[in-house]
Amino acid sequence: MAPEQVLTPVHVPEAGAHDHDEEGYAGPATLTVDGTPVEVRIRVEARTEPHDGRVHWFGRVDRNEALSALLGGKAADVLVVTPRGRAQGRIGDVDLWERYRLTGRGTPPFPLDEPPAPATD
Repeated sequence: MAPEQVLTPVHVPEAGAHDHDEEGYAGPATLTVDGTPVEVRIRVEARTEPHDGRVHWFGRVDRNEALSALLGGKAADVLVVTPRGRAQGRIGDVDLWERYRLTGRGTPPFPLDEPPAPATD
């Protein structure tokens, strides 16, 4: 007979967890394309990319018939306004579920947590 094995718990990171800092927003937003505002729901995250040192934000817009009718599958510049901020971005790249990709560089349409202040002696 084999001796009993002792199982040790292993930490499994949450789905989507990464070793780098990420911040995000999921909720209502108003997208303005060519002067036309459309109420939508978005899911976006932001991170500082090491290749250029800038904040990049990206995500998807939940399926929205009014937005699909306005864009017709084409890309466009967009103003993204959330209850937490606003930013210029780009919308395009429709997936199989009719969700548009949303991207931008610089300040995202939501506040970023500030890094901890350095310790002083």
